[in-house]
Amino acid sequence: MNKNSLYVFSITLVAALGGLLFGYDTAVISGAEGSLKVYFIDSLGLGSLAHGVTVSSALIGCIIGGLVSGYFATKLGRKKSLILAAILFIVSALGSSYPEFLFFTKGEPTIALLLAFNFYRVIGGIGVGLASAICPIYIGEIAPAAIRGRLVSFNQFMIIFGMLVVYFVNWGIASGETMAWTNDVGWRYMFASEAIPAVLFAVLLCLVPETPRYLVIQKQDQKALAILTKINGSPEAKAILMDIKQTITMNASSQKLFAYGKLVIIVGILLSVFQQFVGINVALYYAPRIFESMGAAKDSSMLQTIIMGLVNVVFTIIAILTVDRWGRKPLLIVGSIGMSIGMFGVSSMAFSNMIGIGTLIFIIIYTASFMMSWGPICWVLISEIFPNKIRGRAVAIAVAVQWAANYFISSTYPTMMEYSGGLTYGFYGLMSVLSALFVWKLVPETKGKTLEQMENTWRKRKEDQKDSQII
Repeated sequence: MNKNSLYVFSITLVAALGGLLFGYDTAVISGAEGSLKVYFIDSLGLGSLAHGVTVSSALIGCIIGGLVSGYFATKLGRKKSLILAAILFIVSALGSSYPEFLFFTKGEPTIALLLAFNFYRVIGGIGVGLASAICPIYIGEIAPAAIRGRLVSFNQFMIIFGMLVVYFVNWGIASGETMAWTNDVGWRYMFASEAIPAVLFAVLLCLVPETPRYLVIQKQDQKALAILTKINGSPEAKAILMDIKQTITMNASSQKLFAYGKLVIIVGILLSVFQQFVGINVALYYAPRIFESMGAAKDSSMLQTIIMGLVNVVFTIIAILTVDRWGRKPLLIVGSIGMSIGMFGVSSMAFSNMIGIGTLIFIIIYTASFMMSWGPICWVLISEIFPNKIRGRAVAIAVAVQWAANYFISSTYPTMMEYSGGLTYGFYGLMSVLSALFVWKLVPETKGKTLEQMENTWRKRKEDQKDSQII
């Protein structure tokens, strides 16, 4: 690894800590949701809808964070927006672990206390929404084109690694303890543990630079050139700076959202929708519950969740190693096929009432297929496909839609499962098939192209559409 590559990787590693916190925050609920049900839902006499909303409450914040990410990325910059996300993670971790702070009595659940808990989860969700949108933008704008897919995919690796870390943390906290202790105290430690990586993220962000493309938008060309030179070397840096300046107007925020046609926005939105409608976060949020329904004990279900997390890490690494070699579209299509096999397999097992080791195998096939494809590649494409002039707002829309779809799928899962497990998993399998058709027909290949070249691709598509309408 040469000096330039080491510099780029070190910056990417710091930014990707946002991905780790993204994964940590979204998966911490998997170990705590059973205890939250006992502590809040059951004690207050609430039903499955309230349980689903509580488990998924952070996603409301994710939607908000996604929606405002474009504004903050444009007004504050990529770096300062990530620092804001880190602060929100810290507040959420401490508040979720002790929602009684100042206003309530510990050990006395009330509706107001449940609302306070959900408020802190929403705060963390806003941090996740910001990080999920801005981390890929930051890495995509820093990374050289030849290795951009690999570096943005590394952000997804950190998301999955964050999930794996919290699976171990949750298991370590609950292991050897009584269920009564976990339901009263253990879940608090699970949420509080997130403060440690959040503080580290905030500190390290102070040491990395702003992205060159944002600096050019702010008319700080010399600072942008200095960073580009460190990353690409002097001759190439000057050429890249010229390309950036040619594709960024004097006021980038004034560019109309549909300046490059509606198709680029539609593709970004559908990438986000399909990534969630295939049902991945059901497997991640409710993993211990799914394994318990297969007959596993509480400790065993968390251990099986760790096994699933390890599989996810391995297959995310496969995506990182192949995304710049094989391209984005082939990985997405192969992943969709694997996910459909996994989910239709789980569906058939549910219809046959044959829950057992076969179900575990199909879930692993499903999650492994997702992690080598839609998990990292969706974020790679969202960071790549939008032109410079509309990237902040377009990514914000795509990410907000993604979290809205996530919330819909996750919050409806308990109710859908009460109706029919087979139909629920069959629906996710059908979405996997449709996702493959969507990629085949509409998604452009971005392998090896600079962000400025992608802008020309969409401009040409828009012109071709105009020509076809005239004919």
